Amino acid sequence: MKRQKYHYGDDPSQWAELFLPGGTETRGVAVVIHGGYWRSQYGAELGEPLAKDLASHGMAAWNLEYRRAGNGGGWPQTFADVLNGIDKLRDAAGEHGLGLDRVVALGHSAGGHLAVWAAGRSRLGALGLPDADRQLQRNDDGAAVHLTGVVSQSGLLNLAEADRLDLSNGAVSNFLGGSSERYPKRHKYADPMTAVPLDVPVVALHTTEDDTVPISQSETYAAAGRAAGAAVQLVNVPGDHFALIDTKAPAYRKSRELVQQLLA
Repeated sequence: MKRQKYHYGDDPSQWAELFLPGGTETRGVAVVIHGGYWRSQYGAELGEPLAKDLASHGMAAWNLEYRRAGNGGGWPQTFADVLNGIDKLRDAAGEHGLGLDRVVALGHSAGGHLAVWAAGRSRLGALGLPDADRQLQRNDDGAAVHLTGVVSQSGLLNLAEADRLDLSNGAVSNFLGGSSERYPKRHKYADPMTAVPLDVPVVALHTTEDDTVPISQSETYAAAGRAAGAAVQLVNVPGDHFALIDTKAPAYRKSRELVQQLLA
Protein backbone atom coordinates (compact mmCIF):
# COMPACT_ATOMS: atom_id res chain seq x y z
CA MET A 1 0.00 0.00 0.00
CA LYS A 2 1.22 3.46 -0.90
CA ARG A 3 0.25 6.70 0.78
CA GLN A 4 0.90 10.34 -0.06
CA LYS A 5 -0.18 13.57 1.59
CA TYR A 6 -1.44 16.62 -0.30
CA HIS A 7 -2.16 20.15 0.90
CA TYR A 8 -4.98 22.22 -0.59
CA GLY A 9 -4.31 25.34 1.49
CA ASP A 10 -1.86 26.93 3.90
CA ASP A 11 -3.65 26.02 7.13
CA PRO A 12 -2.30 22.96 9.01
CA SER A 13 -5.74 21.34 8.70
CA GLN A 14 -6.07 21.80 4.94
CA TRP A 15 -4.77 18.48 3.69
CA ALA A 16 -5.76 15.04 2.50
CA GLU A 17 -3.89 11.76 2.27
CA LEU A 18 -4.20 9.36 -0.63
CA PHE A 19 -4.01 5.63 0.09
CA LEU A 20 -3.39 3.42 -2.92
CA PRO A 21 -3.91 -0.34 -3.22
CA GLY A 22 -0.89 -2.49 -3.85
CA GLY A 23 -2.17 -3.77 -7.20
CA THR A 24 -2.11 -2.01 -10.53
CA GLU A 25 -5.88 -1.64 -10.84
CA THR A 26 -8.20 0.29 -8.55
CA ARG A 27 -11.96 0.22 -8.30
CA GLY A 28 -12.69 3.93 -8.10
CA VAL A 29 -11.91 6.39 -5.33
CA ALA A 30 -13.49 6.66 -1.88
CA VAL A 31 -13.38 10.04 -0.14
CA VAL A 32 -13.32 9.45 3.63
CA ILE A 33 -14.71 12.34 5.71
CA HIS A 34 -14.39 12.00 9.48
CA GLY A 35 -16.88 13.14 12.09
CA GLY A 36 -16.73 14.58 15.58
CA TYR A 37 -19.62 17.05 15.57
CA TRP A 38 -17.42 19.41 13.52
CA ARG A 39 -15.26 20.14 16.59
CA SER A 40 -11.49 20.62 16.42
CA GLN A 41 -10.58 17.92 18.94
CA TYR A 42 -11.58 15.26 16.41
CA GLY A 43 -9.42 14.92 13.30
CA ALA A 44 -8.55 12.80 10.30
CA GLU A 45 -6.98 10.15 12.50
CA LEU A 46 -10.54 8.84 12.82
CA GLY A 47 -10.71 8.25 9.07
CA GLU A 48 -7.24 6.79 8.58
CA PRO A 49 -8.09 3.17 9.55
CA LEU A 50 -11.03 3.27 7.15
CA ALA A 51 -8.89 4.62 4.33
CA LYS A 52 -6.29 1.91 4.92
CA ASP A 53 -8.96 -0.79 4.93
CA LEU A 54 -10.57 0.48 1.74
CA ALA A 55 -7.18 0.54 0.01
CA SER A 56 -6.50 -3.00 1.18
CA HIS A 57 -9.70 -3.98 -0.62
CA GLY A 58 -8.72 -2.50 -3.97
CA MET A 59 -10.05 1.06 -3.68
CA ALA A 60 -8.04 4.26 -3.69
CA ALA A 61 -8.98 6.23 -0.58
CA TRP A 62 -8.72 9.97 0.03
CA ASN A 63 -8.70 10.71 3.78
CA LEU A 64 -9.78 14.34 4.03
CA GLU A 65 -8.92 16.76 6.80
CA TYR A 66 -10.56 20.16 7.16
CA ARG A 67 -10.78 23.08 9.56
CA ARG A 68 -13.34 22.56 12.30
CA ALA A 69 -15.04 24.76 14.87
CA GLY A 70 -12.27 25.73 17.27
CA ASN A 71 -9.36 25.74 14.83
CA GLY A 72 -10.41 28.22 12.17
CA GLY A 73 -13.36 26.28 10.79
CA GLY A 74 -17.09 26.56 11.10
CA TRP A 75 -19.03 28.87 8.82
CA PRO A 76 -18.07 29.16 6.01
CA GLN A 77 -14.52 27.79 6.23
CA THR A 78 -15.36 24.12 6.83
CA PHE A 79 -17.65 24.05 3.80
CA ALA A 80 -15.07 25.67 1.53
CA ASP A 81 -12.42 23.25 2.81
CA VAL A 82 -14.52 20.19 2.06
CA LEU A 83 -15.20 21.32 -1.50
CA ASN A 84 -11.60 22.37 -2.12
CA GLY A 85 -10.29 19.22 -0.47
CA ILE A 86 -12.41 17.01 -2.71
CA ASP A 87 -11.33 19.01 -5.77
CA LYS A 88 -7.66 18.55 -4.82
CA LEU A 89 -8.17 14.89 -5.60
CA ARG A 90 -7.91 15.81 -9.28
CA ASP A 91 -4.22 16.66 -8.86
CA ALA A 92 -3.50 13.47 -6.97
CA ALA A 93 -5.44 11.40 -9.49
CA GLY A 94 -3.48 12.89 -12.36
CA GLU A 95 -0.20 12.13 -10.64
CA HIS A 96 -1.12 8.49 -10.03
CA GLY A 97 -3.20 7.77 -13.13
CA LEU A 98 -6.50 7.37 -11.29
CA GLY A 99 -9.81 7.69 -13.06
CA LEU A 100 -12.37 9.98 -11.48
CA ASP A 101 -15.48 8.66 -13.18
CA ARG A 102 -16.41 6.88 -9.91
CA VAL A 103 -15.86 8.85 -6.69
CA VAL A 104 -17.90 7.87 -3.64
CA ALA A 105 -17.83 9.72 -0.32
CA LEU A 106 -17.91 7.77 2.94
CA GLY A 107 -18.72 10.08 5.83
CA HIS A 108 -19.27 9.30 9.50
CA SER A 109 -21.53 11.40 11.75
CA ALA A 110 -20.69 15.06 11.01
CA GLY A 111 -18.66 13.69 8.10
CA GLY A 112 -21.85 12.12 6.76
CA HIS A 113 -23.42 15.55 6.83
CA LEU A 114 -20.49 17.06 4.94
CA ALA A 115 -20.44 14.23 2.40
CA VAL A 116 -24.13 14.49 1.52
CA TRP A 117 -23.92 18.29 1.57
CA ALA A 118 -20.96 18.25 -0.84
CA ALA A 119 -22.82 15.91 -3.20
CA GLY A 120 -25.46 18.64 -3.55
CA ARG A 121 -23.00 21.41 -4.36
CA SER A 122 -24.46 22.06 -7.82
CA ARG A 123 -27.82 22.96 -6.29
CA LEU A 124 -26.52 25.45 -3.74
CA GLY A 125 -25.85 28.55 -5.81
CA ALA A 126 -29.53 29.38 -6.18
CA LEU A 127 -29.92 29.93 -2.44
CA GLY A 128 -28.38 33.41 -2.56
CA LEU A 129 -25.71 33.80 0.09
CA PRO A 130 -24.71 37.09 1.72
CA ASP A 131 -21.82 38.88 0.02
CA ALA A 132 -19.44 37.90 2.82
CA ASP A 133 -19.88 34.25 1.91
CA ARG A 134 -19.26 34.46 -1.82
CA GLN A 135 -16.25 32.16 -1.50
CA LEU A 136 -18.70 29.28 -1.21
CA GLN A 137 -20.66 30.31 -4.27
CA ARG A 138 -17.45 30.29 -6.27
CA ASN A 139 -17.06 26.67 -5.19
CA ASP A 140 -20.57 25.72 -6.26
CA ASP A 141 -19.77 25.96 -9.95
CA GLY A 142 -17.10 24.26 -12.03
CA ALA A 143 -16.27 21.47 -9.59
CA ALA A 144 -13.08 19.64 -10.47
CA VAL A 145 -14.33 16.38 -8.94
CA HIS A 146 -17.93 15.24 -8.85
CA LEU A 147 -19.14 12.74 -6.29
CA THR A 148 -21.01 9.86 -7.90
CA GLY A 149 -22.47 8.48 -4.67
CA VAL A 150 -22.43 8.79 -0.89
CA VAL A 151 -22.51 6.38 2.03
CA SER A 152 -23.51 8.32 5.14
CA GLN A 153 -22.66 6.50 8.38
CA SER A 154 -25.11 7.73 11.04
CA GLY A 155 -24.89 11.12 9.43
CA LEU A 156 -26.40 14.39 10.62
CA LEU A 157 -28.64 14.79 7.60
CA ASN A 158 -31.39 16.98 9.06
CA LEU A 159 -29.64 19.98 10.62
CA ALA A 160 -32.80 21.84 11.55
CA GLU A 161 -33.93 18.87 13.62
CA ALA A 162 -30.44 18.33 15.07
CA ASP A 163 -30.43 21.97 16.15
CA ARG A 164 -33.92 21.70 17.64
CA LEU A 165 -32.83 18.64 19.63
CA ASP A 166 -29.69 20.50 20.79
CA LEU A 167 -27.55 17.52 19.86
CA SER A 168 -24.10 17.43 21.46
CA ASN A 169 -24.75 20.56 23.51
CA GLY A 170 -25.58 22.93 20.69
CA ALA A 171 -23.15 21.54 18.13
CA VAL A 172 -25.06 22.87 15.12
CA SER A 173 -25.21 26.46 16.36
CA ASN A 174 -21.59 26.24 17.50
CA PHE A 175 -20.60 25.02 14.04
CA LEU A 176 -22.57 27.66 12.16
CA GLY A 177 -21.67 30.55 14.42
CA GLY A 178 -25.12 31.19 15.83
CA SER A 179 -28.75 30.16 15.93
CA SER A 180 -31.07 29.63 12.99
CA GLU A 181 -33.05 32.66 14.13
CA ARG A 182 -29.95 34.83 13.78
CA TYR A 183 -28.54 33.19 10.63
CA PRO A 184 -31.43 31.54 8.77
CA LYS A 185 -29.69 31.56 5.38
CA ARG A 186 -26.56 29.77 6.49
CA HIS A 187 -28.58 27.18 8.41
CA LYS A 188 -30.65 26.52 5.31
CA TYR A 189 -27.59 26.41 3.06
CA ALA A 190 -25.80 23.97 5.37
CA ASP A 191 -28.69 21.53 5.70
CA PRO A 192 -28.64 18.49 3.37
CA MET A 193 -32.45 18.54 3.46
CA THR A 194 -32.36 21.75 1.43
CA ALA A 195 -30.71 20.10 -1.59
CA VAL A 196 -33.16 17.17 -1.84
CA PRO A 197 -33.42 15.52 -4.31
CA LEU A 198 -29.82 14.78 -5.23
CA ASP A 199 -28.99 13.34 -8.63
CA VAL A 200 -26.56 10.75 -7.21
CA PRO A 201 -27.38 7.71 -5.06
CA VAL A 202 -27.16 8.14 -1.29
CA VAL A 203 -27.16 5.33 1.26
CA ALA A 204 -28.19 6.51 4.72
CA LEU A 205 -26.64 3.80 6.89
CA HIS A 206 -27.46 4.02 10.60
CA THR A 207 -26.69 1.81 13.57
CA THR A 208 -29.67 0.64 15.60
CA GLU A 209 -28.05 1.28 19.00
CA ASP A 210 -26.77 4.76 18.14
CA ASP A 211 -27.22 7.10 21.10
CA THR A 212 -25.01 9.86 19.66
CA VAL A 213 -26.91 10.67 16.45
CA PRO A 214 -30.62 9.71 16.49
CA ILE A 215 -31.68 7.32 13.76
CA SER A 216 -34.37 9.86 12.82
CA GLN A 217 -31.58 11.90 11.19
CA SER A 218 -31.27 9.24 8.50
CA GLU A 219 -34.95 8.33 8.43
CA THR A 220 -36.25 11.83 7.74
CA TYR A 221 -33.64 12.48 5.07
CA ALA A 222 -34.32 9.17 3.33
CA ALA A 223 -38.08 9.74 3.44
CA ALA A 224 -37.74 13.24 1.97
CA GLY A 225 -35.39 11.99 -0.72
CA ARG A 226 -37.60 9.10 -1.76
CA ALA A 227 -40.68 11.35 -1.81
CA ALA A 228 -38.84 13.65 -4.20
CA GLY A 229 -37.77 10.80 -6.47
CA ALA A 230 -34.15 10.56 -5.36
CA ALA A 231 -32.15 7.34 -5.19
CA VAL A 232 -31.91 7.19 -1.39
CA GLN A 233 -31.60 3.93 0.51
CA LEU A 234 -32.04 3.63 4.28
CA VAL A 235 -30.04 0.76 5.79
CA ASN A 236 -30.02 -0.16 9.48
CA VAL A 237 -27.22 -2.24 10.99
CA PRO A 238 -26.60 -3.48 14.55
CA GLY A 239 -24.08 -1.60 16.65
CA ASP A 240 -23.41 1.71 18.34
CA HIS A 241 -22.28 4.99 16.81
CA PHE A 242 -18.61 4.04 16.72
CA ALA A 243 -19.06 0.53 15.33
CA LEU A 244 -19.24 2.22 11.94
CA ILE A 245 -15.58 3.26 12.17
CA ASP A 246 -14.33 0.08 13.81
CA THR A 247 -12.86 -1.81 10.87
CA LYS A 248 -13.38 -5.13 12.69
CA ALA A 249 -17.09 -4.55 13.31
CA PRO A 250 -19.90 -5.86 11.07
CA ALA A 251 -21.34 -2.35 10.86
CA TYR A 252 -18.16 -1.07 9.24
CA ARG A 253 -17.92 -4.10 6.94
CA LYS A 254 -21.41 -3.22 5.70
CA SER A 255 -20.16 0.32 5.06
CA ARG A 256 -17.30 -1.01 2.96
CA GLU A 257 -19.65 -3.31 1.04
CA LEU A 258 -21.93 -0.36 0.21
CA VAL A 259 -19.00 1.72 -1.02
CA GLN A 260 -17.89 -1.18 -3.20
CA GLN A 261 -21.38 -1.45 -4.68
CA LEU A 262 -21.48 2.25 -5.53
CA LEU A 263 -18.05 2.04 -7.14
CA ALA A 264 -18.89 -1.08 -9.17
